[in-house]
Amino acid sequence: MFQTEFFSYLQLGFTHIADIQGYDHILFVTALAAMYDVRDWRRLLWLITAFTIGHSITLALSTLNVIVFSSSIVEFLIPVTIFLTACANIVSLRSANSSITAPTLVQERGKYFAALCFGFIHGMGFSTFLKSLLGKESAITLPLVAFNVGLEIGQILIIACVLALTFLATRGLSLSRRDWTLVLSGAALGIALTLMVKNNPFAG
Repeated sequence: MFQTEFFSYLQLGFTHIADIQGYDHILFVTALAAMYDVRDWRRLLWLITAFTIGHSITLALSTLNVIVFSSSIVEFLIPVTIFLTACANIVSLRSANSSITAPTLVQERGKYFAALCFGFIHGMGFSTFLKSLLGKESAITLPLVAFNVGLEIGQILIIACVLALTFLATRGLSLSRRDWTLVLSGAALGIALTLMVKNNPFAG
């Protein structure tokens, strides 16, 4: 019974973040990983860990009804996090002739803090889906843990795909890392703007 319930919610967590119809979370992780290639996997892992800590906290607090929020506001804020991440990538490239260099310690810590804060918002989005699955179920600790593990497995898979595409684009197609980052970040920024307009809770 324990294993069946655990793996059921693990699978639900994995399919939720990996579902192409829920592409907003996929898009954020893609934008977050756009500045990195395979050689930078350790720095990317730390960055994703900060995001994980953020969304784990609000996923737990919201699922346990410690915090309450408007789902319409969260649906708007999630594409805002994508937009800001993509903008940060583009701005960091600076001039047309610049190349991607290792960030300073201050810049790296700033990225960790931003990923943590953005994780808080995405955790609220995850919790909306999880609470709809739980219904009035009283024992939620196991589903909460299993669902979060499933999210992380899906998240790691997304990162692996982005790094693989980056490798193919920069090595196989001979694109510069700067150009490839602009492609990923520009696409993420455009889609995020569309989602922000679509989900704007303050419109008319």
